[in-house]
Amino acid sequence: MSAVNPWVLVLLAGLLETGWALGLKYSDGFTRLVPTVLTLIGAVGSFYLLSQGMKSLPVGTAYAVWVGIGTVGTAILAVFLFGEPVSLLRVAGILLIVSGIIALKMA
Repeated sequence: MSAVNPWVLVLLAGLLETGWALGLKYSDGFTRLVPTVLTLIGAVGSFYLLSQGMKSLPVGTAYAVWVGIGTVGTAILAVFLFGEPVSLLRVAGILLIVSGIIALKMA
């Protein structure tokens, strides 16, 4: 897997993180079998891809990008999937997260 760009691995890991974070909601406290299994598979896959990307990337930056993708993706999808509210403060928070990730990547 070393031929794959490590940032692609972190991106994919972040997308899986979004999936397993949402899966936690669908699993209903791990009481529903299929969402629970999919959540666990997503979490393991996310951690694996992140670990592969971190072989050649700075730990702090890779981790921040991974968490940021998961956080922003989860927050946005939760609006559509679960009807969570959209507010100016919530949007500002997401923009601050994205700004922080960009700053870390550029540093």
